[in-house]
Amino acid sequence: MFRKALILGILFPIAVLIIKLAVVGFSHIEFSEFKPVMAVFLLDTSASNRELLEKQQQCVLRMAKRLDSEDHAKIYIVSEDAYEVYDGAPHKLSAMRDAIKKRSGFDAKAYGTAYGTALKKAVGDSLRYKAEGYTPAIILLGDMENEGAINKQINWSTLPKNLKYTLKYAPDLSLTFLYAHPQKLDEIRQTLVPVLGEKQLIISSEENIDQALRKFSSAIGR
Repeated sequence: MFRKALILGILFPIAVLIIKLAVVGFSHIEFSEFKPVMAVFLLDTSASNRELLEKQQQCVLRMAKRLDSEDHAKIYIVSEDAYEVYDGAPHKLSAMRDAIKKRSGFDAKAYGTAYGTALKKAVGDSLRYKAEGYTPAIILLGDMENEGAINKQINWSTLPKNLKYTLKYAPDLSLTFLYAHPQKLDEIRQTLVPVLGEKQLIISSEENIDQALRKFSSAIGR
């Protein structure tokens, strides 16, 4: 009996100490709240972008795989106009692939790039989903060359001001530009870094896509 009491007398303080250390340790651990992501993909299917279209399609699917099952995805086709072809879960890769394939057929006359129209729609989607608790991300895949109707193109003079307004309501919005020429990307960087900062603006030519995808994951908190 004395031996058991002695063992209990030794083990009990040790157990109390372990519990106290565990409580203190857990109290210092910060658990980040999971926030679902709303990813809006803008895919350039114009005639001038055909050479890289297949790689861009695969990139959309690669980025979708990085998203969570609770996230949401939209895909817009961008040519002479911009319209939605997919709206749903990001892991339904076959459905996403089929939606792109069905609406991205070659049209030699489709040289327009309605990036401005597409971006306005994407910002609208982002603000709506932000109000529902999503982290918004807009990803534009294309050569970023303005072609076609001027009123459908991006106005780079007014875009920074418009984005500043948008960030008041969606401060965690990230904007990604992929596959454009390095010279064009540098122009985008000079224009938008003062507004979005280095973390929330991801830009990459074809050669550095893997690095850009890692930055994208970081920007959306994954």
